[in-house]
Amino acid sequence: MTGFGSSKGQSERLNAVVEIRAVNNRYLKINSRFPDSYASLEGGIERVVRERVARGTVTAAFNVSRIGVTSASQLNLSVLGDYWRQMKDVSHQFSVALPSDMSSLLSLPGVITEHGREDLDAEADWPLLKDLLEQALVSLHEFREREGRSMADDLRLNIRLIATNLDEIAKGAPEVVRVYRDKLLERIRELLKGSNAVVSEPDLIREVSLHADRCDINEEITRLRCHLEQFESFLNDKVSQGRKLDFLTQEMSREVNTIGSKANNVSLARCVVEMKAAGERIREVLQNVE
Repeated sequence: MTGFGSSKGQSERLNAVVEIRAVNNRYLKINSRFPDSYASLEGGIERVVRERVARGTVTAAFNVSRIGVTSASQLNLSVLGDYWRQMKDVSHQFSVALPSDMSSLLSLPGVITEHGREDLDAEADWPLLKDLLEQALVSLHEFREREGRSMADDLRLNIRLIATNLDEIAKGAPEVVRVYRDKLLERIRELLKGSNAVVSEPDLIREVSLHADRCDINEEITRLRCHLEQFESFLNDKVSQGRKLDFLTQEMSREVNTIGSKANNVSLARCVVEMKAAGERIREVLQNVE
């Protein structure tokens, strides 16, 4: 799920702003951006984020400055020159053109240094940074909750659409056997017209029974209804159930496909198409759900 959260605060020695951004991902991926002096905090930052977020690509950015110290960025020409010489070596070795400018090198480690951050103390600053990170995560959670409520409404709408079409299929399923029997009788009369051949009633009953067994979808209807009830239950759960909903959607799709292949009937096929379309919309929404 997408989302944004931020917080800011200060201590007797530090001003800090923490921003959290999240975008869609089936798994949890955490990126942290902070001054080099805070490299030892990366593990702690990840643990805090994992306590609040289960899925998505999360970027936590820490913007800090010492109180009373003016920070300024400075280009480290020595480091930049080393990178450029390596680029020239690679260009010569693999016969590829050098980039037209050096802007791509400016984001590499050590190229730009910020004075005023050299004396940042990771251990001393962590309590403040951790508190701000947790506040930003609360803000992110509120943002994602608002988006989640909208997604839940969309999911319920499509679940109701599947349930409505399933009811239509359940009502029309017995008609499939009757239609098959009438068409079979009609074809037999056409084939035997003008002849003395007679089809026995037991043979006809056996053929109709075999077809009824092949196109019986009562089990699939029952299972799909159970899946729909469970889906609704997961939606009402206070804890996010994105992975379970994703798995349940696959099971529902399997039942819908089986119903479509067994119930060889035009009117039922239209209902199956509607259910498949609703299932696809559900799958798209669930890609964004935690």
